[in-house]
Amino acid sequence: MSATIPTPLFVLEMANNHMGDVEHGVAVIRAFGEVCRAFPFHFAFKLQYRDLDTFIHPAARGRDDIKYVKRFSETRLSRQNFDRLVAEMRTNGFLAMSTPFDEPSVDVIEAQRLDIVKIASCSFTDWPLLERVVLTDKPVIASTAGASLEEIDRVVSFLAHRQKDFAILHCVGEYPTPDERMHLSQIDFLRARYPGVRIGFSTHEQPDHTDIVKLAVAKGVTLFEKHVGLTTGAYPLNAYSASPEQVRAWLQAAQQAWTLCGVGDARLPPNPEEVASLRSLRRGVFARRPIAAGETIRSEDVYFAFPPQPEQFTANDWSKYAEFTATSAIALDQAIAPDNAGYEDRRACIWDIAQRVKALLARTNIVVPGSADLEVSHHYGLDRFDEFGLVLITVVNRCYCKKLLVVLPGQSHPEQYHMKKEETFHVLQGEILLELDGVQSVCRPGDVVTIEPGVRHAFRSEGGAVIEEISTTHDKDDSYYTDTAIMENRQRKSLLTYWMD
Repeated sequence: MSATIPTPLFVLEMANNHMGDVEHGVAVIRAFGEVCRAFPFHFAFKLQYRDLDTFIHPAARGRDDIKYVKRFSETRLSRQNFDRLVAEMRTNGFLAMSTPFDEPSVDVIEAQRLDIVKIASCSFTDWPLLERVVLTDKPVIASTAGASLEEIDRVVSFLAHRQKDFAILHCVGEYPTPDERMHLSQIDFLRARYPGVRIGFSTHEQPDHTDIVKLAVAKGVTLFEKHVGLTTGAYPLNAYSASPEQVRAWLQAAQQAWTLCGVGDARLPPNPEEVASLRSLRRGVFARRPIAAGETIRSEDVYFAFPPQPEQFTANDWSKYAEFTATSAIALDQAIAPDNAGYEDRRACIWDIAQRVKALLARTNIVVPGSADLEVSHHYGLDRFDEFGLVLITVVNRCYCKKLLVVLPGQSHPEQYHMKKEETFHVLQGEILLELDGVQSVCRPGDVVTIEPGVRHAFRSEGGAVIEEISTTHDKDDSYYTDTAIMENRQRKSLLTYWMD
């Protein structure tokens, strides 16, 4: 089983900054070990491996006029010295990494049992090297500087299809990188394009610049790479490598950014002090008139005013889903509170009904416009909805009207009539027992029944049904129930919009 790339991980890239001097390399590792121990992050130290005897073309060996041939040759280290640097990394608590630039170097990585393999930007599409790297059991981190979108697609696919634990880094191959070339929003682009891939940031900005790491943290990056080195009397430091002091400031900036960003993968629990402060600014619910015990408290019975009294209900508790009932007499201007009123939030119940309707429609392959409003009729209250109730979905209501009536299994719709509206029922799904002026008939899919104004009608369904209702304009004041208790229930309907989302 291969190791995984820890979170967050800061990779310190030594590259050739050991200067071909193993004692200097050890000093670099120790100096940064002192810095990193003060931070609660994961750290890796990284080397670069090249088998110089085969990596450099015979005709180019020893040439000082080729920049990198000279640099690589002057900083050559033996395998024994690389082993010593790896041991020093582990002693100082670092994961050990290396970037191989040829296949023999991958053999060294395996022999040293390093933790992670890094693919440099110049090797991003070096397919012979990639084929060798994926044969290891190591996680892979690959930089993308200079890579086209097609090339990134191909490498991501290559690594994913081989079940590698891998990450790719946004990287700009300019040393140091000017601000206008950083293009940190490429991090967003890569995260959106490869949602299952961890996206990190390999940074080459001016070492004193700490704002960039804060921005990257805010974009969700948890994997960083930075060139580091140590200035001595014998060895200078290049313009893009950071000193221990600069890395300390860089890590402090990252830590501050994480503190400022806080939790982002879930909603925080309420802060009691914040809740208390905000509640003190709300409007309380007060009685507009004397209310007797047992009365349902309606919108016209109350008003909202500041300041709220301790423990009373506030305007924030009042909604179309809330039902308040007086448990004792409430005087004019008295605060409505748990000690004199009961409160029921029907939101969860209404949402459950909507989900049941969606499921029934999905099973029957009936498509509903996303903009259609859903109306839940609970004639005798929500606690009896499964016995008496109906869901109406209004598709259009102009001089003509179309609705879908959804009867859930076992539901009955109480007897009613209309004075103006003429309606036609077309049964789309299920079976209903329809009663017109006391005469019962069974209606099945395909049956069409027209109900004229004044005709009393009721219906029920044992197994559930969907009815298409086509009618003249629906007027909300044109529905009359023969049971006066329903007519007196002003809160017998709940409306939902965007319920299909």
